[in-house]
Amino acid sequence: MIKDITIGQYFASDSIIHKLDPRVKVTFVFFYIIAIFLISKLWVYAPVLVFLIAIIKISKIKPNFVFKGVKPLIPIILLTFILNVLMTPGEVVWKWGIFTVTKSGLNLGFFMAFRLIFLVLGTSLLTLTTSPIELTDAMEKMLHPFTKIGFPAHQFAMMMTIALRFIPTLFEETDKIMKAQMARGADFESGNIIKRAKNLVPLLVPLFINALKIAGELAVAMEARCYRGGEGRTRLNELSYQKRDFFAYGVIILLFVLIIVSRIV
Repeated sequence: MIKDITIGQYFASDSIIHKLDPRVKVTFVFFYIIAIFLISKLWVYAPVLVFLIAIIKISKIKPNFVFKGVKPLIPIILLTFILNVLMTPGEVVWKWGIFTVTKSGLNLGFFMAFRLIFLVLGTSLLTLTTSPIELTDAMEKMLHPFTKIGFPAHQFAMMMTIALRFIPTLFEETDKIMKAQMARGADFESGNIIKRAKNLVPLLVPLFINALKIAGELAVAMEARCYRGGEGRTRLNELSYQKRDFFAYGVIILLFVLIIVSRIV
């Protein structure tokens, strides 16, 4: 399941989605997240899914690779669905003992489940089609106006990018530690949920030590390359908009407007 994490990974390709200005893709994710929470009718998720599949096809990424990113979140999605179904008041459609399922609960449960699934799919496409360097440059460029009020745009962009980039690295380290301890007789699969959670506690110490080690190696590597922050920093490739970027902005605006219209109609 750890290997199914797709957020933070980068899939190199020469597709037009990869060639888009990273600022366009960051803007898309920003408005996409807002749009997902603005959807008020379940059927609207169908055309949004078609739109995402079209982007995946154009980006030349295997759909299975993208959709498997939802697999680790299935327990959270199911828990969210069940809690909303059982704890939302409204018209009762089924009752058994202390458990009551309402029409409003079912509706809210499906909405929350779909929102989580679509959030994972949309945000994972950003990191899959944008390299860490491009993502850092895009975030720094977009946050640059806030430097006039003292906001550390470069440091914030670098921090966010490193955090995203090291998500798969930390999960890979966790997988290695689990396999090493299982080879020594550790059991992470049997027992109930509470027992499994307790069995995972021994993973935290070596994982924390490895995380500090990776952070130290990264700091040494950055210092060896004379990294001194964003002040006076130059770039090999300066960001510049192309015709395809303005077309992509138009698609983003159109999608956002259509979702707002779907709330009114």
